[in-house]
Amino acid sequence: MAEASESSADPTSIANSVVSDIKDDEGPSPKKRKTAFDEEPSEKLEHRLGGILCCAVCLDLPPAAVYQCSNGHLMCAPCFTHLLADARLRDESASCPNCRVEISKTSASRNLAVEKTVSELPSECKHCTRVFPRHSLQHHEERTCEDRLTGCKYACIGCGWRGPAHEAPSHEVACTHPNKSAADVVGVLGDRERLADDQTRVYTQIFELLSYEKITFNDLQLKPYRTEEFVHKLYYETLRFPSFGHQWVVKAFINNNQPHPTHTARREITYQLILKSKPQCELAVQWVWARGPFGEARLAPHVGSHTFRDDDEPAPRPLPLADPDDANRLLSNKAIHFRLIMFLTNK
Repeated sequence: MAEASESSADPTSIANSVVSDIKDDEGPSPKKRKTAFDEEPSEKLEHRLGGILCCAVCLDLPPAAVYQCSNGHLMCAPCFTHLLADARLRDESASCPNCRVEISKTSASRNLAVEKTVSELPSECKHCTRVFPRHSLQHHEERTCEDRLTGCKYACIGCGWRGPAHEAPSHEVACTHPNKSAADVVGVLGDRERLADDQTRVYTQIFELLSYEKITFNDLQLKPYRTEEFVHKLYYETLRFPSFGHQWVVKAFINNNQPHPTHTARREITYQLILKSKPQCELAVQWVWARGPFGEARLAPHVGSHTFRDDDEPAPRPLPLADPDDANRLLSNKAIHFRLIMFLTNK
């Protein structure tokens, strides 16, 4: 009787055990799977978007403008202009690094949706590691971050302290420079005055040149050409233009006319003002470069001068670009537009 009772089982318990076995075979519940998915750090939306929206050349998120080829591959503005400049230097057509389709300023287009999306992605502050949207990160790092590097407000009288912004108030309370006598700080003030004079001297010189009697200005186009040597070097040259009764041209060279300018990412444009006609007497000329009506590059204030004689050409000089990165922007264009203002300074 005992054996019979042990062999007989309750139907309800058998059904419950079967159901539990089936649930175990089905795997984790939807709630558990969702929790496990959320805990994966690699699955965050900003991480996935960062890999999708990165530049095809530098593999980094674009800082500002975003260009795309006809197949939709993305390139940041610096890499896009660098590709066009490299193609100009090699006398080739620029191509997308992903699909090799031809790209140019007319075929490529801005992708405004990607630009706005990237500007909203979070990024860490390089000082305090707090996270901000990319469009407000620069303002935080330069203006409001408590850990940004700053100086003492008494730096104008010689204090050289540098440190985190949150430590500046305590330093300024204990700073000894406000208690110094005038004789102690007169040397520092003199150095600051000389530096300010150096910065404004070029502007004063330009205003003085504007008082000269003979002034001409010409809007020039520097167009690309190739030398007829074995290595076809790229150079730029304008058409002849008249000034002060003579004919002139401007030539420009890349990296002092080196044979392989594509081997370096940093490029420098040098120019040469050449007198094509023979002068009857010495011509003392000064000139100023300015951005032309269709120019894209900002120029730093600069005054050039040379006394032209028979078969006497001035040495090539660096084009005074305000931002050296603008060299690639100029090289990516079909022509370089500038305005040349010349002053005849013969007495």
